[in-house]
Amino acid sequence: MTDPSGEPPTDAPHSRAAARRAAENASAFHDHVRAARSEFEHQIDRARADFEQVNDRINERTGRNLLMAIAIGLVVGGGVLAMLLFLPWGFMIFAIAVCLLGVFEFARALQTSGRRIDIAPQLGAGAVIMLAASFLDGWTLWVLVFAGVAFILIWRLLAQMVASDGRRADDVLSDVLVSGFVPIYVPFLASLALVVLSREQGQLWVLGMIIAVVAVDTGAYASGLAFGSHPMAPRISPKKTWEGFAGGALAALLVGILYGMFVLHLPWWAGAISGLVFLGCATVGDLGESMIKRDLGIKDMSSWLPGHGGVLDRLDSLLPSAAGALALYLLFFPLTVS
Repeated sequence: MTDPSGEPPTDAPHSRAAARRAAENASAFHDHVRAARSEFEHQIDRARADFEQVNDRINERTGRNLLMAIAIGLVVGGGVLAMLLFLPWGFMIFAIAVCLLGVFEFARALQTSGRRIDIAPQLGAGAVIMLAASFLDGWTLWVLVFAGVAFILIWRLLAQMVASDGRRADDVLSDVLVSGFVPIYVPFLASLALVVLSREQGQLWVLGMIIAVVAVDTGAYASGLAFGSHPMAPRISPKKTWEGFAGGALAALLVGILYGMFVLHLPWWAGAISGLVFLGCATVGDLGESMIKRDLGIKDMSSWLPGHGGVLDRLDSLLPSAAGALALYLLFFPLTVS
């Protein structure tokens, strides 16, 4: 545009200069944003690479997918906590289902190693034992445990007689003994947790057992990963160390004392004894299952739980601890009501 005299407006150069500066500033701003975004993406990629490198080292040392194991542990742990506190019968159903899954994968692992194991009677006897622990008295449970074992042994002998495949006598005897071991190792020990659950305040004692065992495993894992250098049982489980055992012991004592005092209302010394009992039970259970897997030549009982292995790989510490929980309940529960 021009003024009436035909001359261009005097502010036109200033407007063009301002527009040019604005365009330059906008371009510089966009360049800065792109550079910042590129740097941010570079830092993210670098952090991811560093994290994956560290995670790979941890996985290589422990033989587990740590992140997957933590995620599954949190989900299952949260569900168990909710059921114990608000839905005890739901925990009973969950425990029976998990126990039978453990029986199934143990039987399959034994079959893979060449043992003759009959899965159907194992599952049937396991279900009867678990249900008896939930609804019947203690003596009836013992009778049904012995009856279940006898039923499984007779089934195996009859199945071998029908097969007539010329199997050697020592192999047949081994099959019979292993068949009788399965219901005692899994359903019977697991049923003791349901016996505690059926008692007064039983859900709090079962929860305390689970928390203590998790504390032992977590303390041993963290301490062994950070400081482990002296193998505890190299012929059974090479990755377990005395440093890890010390970390598990410290965690067990701490949890036992605190949980016993503030939840179960036990004296501090009773809580300390409880922690040590669970430490011993969890350690024996862990090493015991490791010895079984080493004898079978397998790393895990199954691969149903990514980062954990099989169901029985997570029950190994809990099964003997259920016997410890029942003994502690019978011994210390009177202190909470006195």
